Amino acid sequence: MGPGGRWVRAAHTALSAALTLGLLLHRTDLREQEERGELLRPLSFVLLVLCSVLLYFKVSLMDPGFVKPEEEAKAGEAEGQSLVMPQATGEVKLRRCGYCLVKQPMRARHCQLCQHCVRRYDHHCPWLENCVGERNHPLFMAYLGVQLVVLLWGGHVAWSGLSFQQSWEWLQHNIFLLLSFFLIATFTIVVLLLLVSHLYLISCNTTTWEFMSHHRISYLRHSERENPFDQGIILNLWRFFCSRHLTAWEQIYFHRNSEPV
Repeated sequence: MGPGGRWVRAAHTALSAALTLGLLLHRTDLREQEERGELLRPLSFVLLVLCSVLLYFKVSLMDPGFVKPEEEAKAGEAEGQSLVMPQATGEVKLRRCGYCLVKQPMRARHCQLCQHCVRRYDHHCPWLENCVGERNHPLFMAYLGVQLVVLLWGGHVAWSGLSFQQSWEWLQHNIFLLLSFFLIATFTIVVLLLLVSHLYLISCNTTTWEFMSHHRISYLRHSERENPFDQGIILNLWRFFCSRHLTAWEQIYFHRNSEPV
């Protein structure tokens, strides 16, 4: 873990803790429930925040699907299979990465920030200081979902403590809740957009990198299909959320391209 990653993770943890503590200490719905001895909702909120922080650390610290040198044998087998496919064009080949010198499986890409090739590369997330790839993408979606619930609940709690009055004294006492609400609202919009866009891409079995760079990726540019990995919404979602094994995308690619269009 580099120093940049430590600072980002520390900032995420500190911000989550500060907002949670502030909402519990100010005159909000949660504070009133605490004072009445109704601890179920305050404890549930704290546990949900803790769950989101743990998911954040899990996603940011886990292997996103780094391509290892010992996988070259499997990549070679996949390339050999592609040679006997009648519809496979000679321009679509597995290639060796010019940075880490490993043979890249299909849909992998080298991340210069992580200094590794990543299987089914989606993007490098600066807030995680880690890539989102084939191994951690489902957990990344779980994190976004939990984080969205936390933000929506936190925004409601912050709003519940505001009773608007036009006075300087009122502003002094409510500045934290106002800033918290606007900060939470901003994060909510960002997380919601991320969640919706990723769900759409997953349902199509494409990645952010493939969606943004379709015209520059050889296996997409030379494919007879617009998206050779799309197997229908249900199968795409099942393969993404339920499959526990890494997928040999070469087999799906050449099989789909050999089907009549």
